[in-house]
Amino acid sequence: MLLCALLGLAALAASATPALAQTAPSAAEAAAYTGLLAAAHSGDLGQLRRLLAGGADVQVRDAMGRTALHIATFARQRAVLPALVQAGARLAQLDNERYDAVTIAAVAGDEDSLRLLLSLGASAALTTSRYDGTALIAAAHLGHVGVVRQLIAAGAPLDHVNNLHWTALIESIVLGDGGPRHQAVLRDLLVAGASTQLSDREGNTPLALARARGHTAMEAMLRQAGAR
Repeated sequence: MLLCALLGLAALAASATPALAQTAPSAAEAAAYTGLLAAAHSGDLGQLRRLLAGGADVQVRDAMGRTALHIATFARQRAVLPALVQAGARLAQLDNERYDAVTIAAVAGDEDSLRLLLSLGASAALTTSRYDGTALIAAAHLGHVGVVRQLIAAGAPLDHVNNLHWTALIESIVLGDGGPRHQAVLRDLLVAGASTQLSDREGNTPLALARARGHTAMEAMLRQAGAR
């Protein structure tokens, strides 16, 4: 029964993964951008600086609520990020789908943009997405090991519970494939002190979930960490 329920929840969540829940600018949207949004998308730092010096609104949004900071992060145009922040771009701003730049970079597995955003003062602790999750939960789900390590080091909340009633540790098990990347994520979370006792909505512990999923290596890691 546990396995059936688990697979049903996993299928539900996987049908709207963080990667799909985010919507990057389409080619048509990008082609229609003007002004600051166009400069951010193309990474034209000179034009972006000229526009900002001329009084362009650094918080201007597109139809999806994306600011220039969101757009530059989606496009991996790192050169313009410091200029936007220096001009007053709000690092904690969410787009219409409730994503901030940190979570956008985390979902993309974009370690370089994430490192830069964190160095500019972005928070790893925001509650984001339709799942009331965090960048750490999204990265754990997707097995982005380097991103997970950065977020842990930046103080991301280890035991935040999203509206599926899953933590980052639980998502690494429930939505992971049990392979090396998700094992590494689980190991990093355990070393950092993530709880092995917080359960899902049905009361299943991470150990029970790993066992039900047949993730034997993860089950062994959890037992070694004292999980019950």
